[in-house]
Amino acid sequence: MPVELSPREILEKLVSFPTVSRDSNLPLIDWVEDYLTGWGIECHRVPNDEGDKASLYAVAGPAVEGGIALSGHTDVVPVDGQDWTVCPPFELTERDGRLYGRGAADMKGFDALAIAATVLAHRSGVKRPLYLALSYDEEVGCTGCVPMVAEMARLLPKPGAVIVGEPSLLQVIDGHKGGSSFHIHVKGVEVHSSIMHTGVSAVMEAAKIVDWANRMNAQNSTRPPGPLSEGFVPHWTTVHTGMIRGGTAHNITAGDCWLDISFRVVPDEDYRAWNAALTEFVDDLRAQMQAVSPAADITMEQVFTVPPLAPEHGGAAETLAKALTGRNSCEVVSYGTEAGHFQHHGWSAIVCGPGNIAQAHKPDEYIEIAQFNAGWDMLQRAVRSLTD
Repeated sequence: MPVELSPREILEKLVSFPTVSRDSNLPLIDWVEDYLTGWGIECHRVPNDEGDKASLYAVAGPAVEGGIALSGHTDVVPVDGQDWTVCPPFELTERDGRLYGRGAADMKGFDALAIAATVLAHRSGVKRPLYLALSYDEEVGCTGCVPMVAEMARLLPKPGAVIVGEPSLLQVIDGHKGGSSFHIHVKGVEVHSSIMHTGVSAVMEAAKIVDWANRMNAQNSTRPPGPLSEGFVPHWTTVHTGMIRGGTAHNITAGDCWLDISFRVVPDEDYRAWNAALTEFVDDLRAQMQAVSPAADITMEQVFTVPPLAPEHGGAAETLAKALTGRNSCEVVSYGTEAGHFQHHGWSAIVCGPGNIAQAHKPDEYIEIAQFNAGWDMLQRAVRSLTD
């Protein structure tokens, strides 16, 4: 009989793996897989193309519909340049009723609880399955979960609910915006600025893309909220330019300019339509540039796309989460999570997890022990619901 670790012991182990998104998460996945298979729990890996990262999903219980899936990500944000004063970032440390460490709140705290719940479900002889889903690269666009969720939807009986355990103070979040992000390279033609009409300034052309974003924001802000957008702040789709750089000198038309454009799309709207709108504008702008010089160009690279989570009022996941937490209402948020990918495949999903998102990504990140324990109580109730 293997040794059963407490949620706290599992969290200590998970935090010890420095799974920053730029690095491999395989040592953590190896450990989780070894621990669960030691209990006889079925595990499946879904590696990335390079083979240096992997998602993992596990199944505890019979292959029937109506189970519960617990979803978390294994990657964390960097600690570079942060001043950690309580403890080294990858050593779980208790102080003043808190557990400190990178990922303690976002979201290895929930991961630890979900792993412990998977073992509990296996030992309890559940009548409906508990699925565990652990992804990579959530912090850089929710990209690592995509092939895993697709494989789970293809191979596993449909669960009744998916709980994505992002830190929400155990509030039930039944809706969030979707989004997408693009790297854009504007290629101009350098000439002396005294004869700028014979060249193409990449910076000035890129400014037209930024202006388009501003105009879209102004238009969107005047629209009334749709039925799925009420409660969002703001209640409209936003277009954002987060980074821009280019040019070499004040008297040279810029040869290159790079910028990022990202969308946060309300559930009433199709994020693919916004991607198409940007592409159409860029195509028109490119044609105008090439009318001056065929050497001018604009290239776009789509970095990620995250489907929105549309509220399912009275849906299976919302109903379950309310019962498990004792909450009477739900909230919506403007950031994205992996829940949208599960819903995209027809699985009812919500976001609900212990810890406070306000503590995420900061030095001395922590989760309150009271929150951690409350999260464990919630997942124990979830497992008991599968034994009925």
